[in-house]
Amino acid sequence: MITIIDYGTGNLGSIKNMLKKIGVQSIISNKIPDIERAEKFILPGVGAFNNGMKNLREMGFVDVLNHKVLKDKTPVLGICLGMQLLARESEEGQLPGLGWVDAHIKRFHFDNSLSNLKIPHMGWNTIEIKKENNLMKDLYEENRFYFVHSYHLVAEKEYIILSKTGYGYKFVSSIAEGNILGVQFHPEKSHKFGMKLLSNFAGAF
Repeated sequence: MITIIDYGTGNLGSIKNMLKKIGVQSIISNKIPDIERAEKFILPGVGAFNNGMKNLREMGFVDVLNHKVLKDKTPVLGICLGMQLLARESEEGQLPGLGWVDAHIKRFHFDNSLSNLKIPHMGWNTIEIKKENNLMKDLYEENRFYFVHSYHLVAEKEYIILSKTGYGYKFVSSIAEGNILGVQFHPEKSHKFGMKLLSNFAGAF
C-alpha cells in the first residue's frame, strides 16, 4: 500500500490511477494517522515551492514526515515539486525546504545563445542514468518522461544524482539517497516508462 500525500498541490488522481493500472494499491490522504501508518509514500506536487512548504507546515505534516523518513527510513518518492521540496531551499521562495537531501533549487538560466529555449521546460525528454538503483532497474534502452518545470535541483553531493537530462544544459532529473527518492518528471504522465518506474518503487523498496 502506497500513501499519496494530499497537501493541496498536485494531480493526485493521475498518480493513483497509474498505480491502479499496474496493480498497486494506494490511498490519497491528508490525515496524519494515515501518514504515520504508511509503508511507503509519494510526495507529489505542482506549483510554487513556498506554497508547497506552507501547506505542509500548516497541515502539521513536517514533523511526522521527518520522523517517518529520517528515523523510520520509510521509502518516499518526491515527484516534480515534491522532489524540489526535499532540498534545503529554493530560489523560488523564502521558506526552507524539508532539507532531507543536500541540495538547493534554482531557476533555469540560459545564456544569449540559448535564448530561444522556453521556460518552463515542458514536454517529453530523455534521461541519462548516472548510477545503478532499483528505481531505474530494467528500464527501457531509451527512457522518455514528461516534464513541466521552471526550476531544477542542484545537488551538493554527486553521489545522490540518479539521472540527468539535457535542456540547454544538463540538469538533475532524479535523485536517490537511501530511502529518499525524487524525480523531476511526471511518471504518472509518462506511459510505459512511468509505469515501469512506479512499479519499481512499489516493489523494490
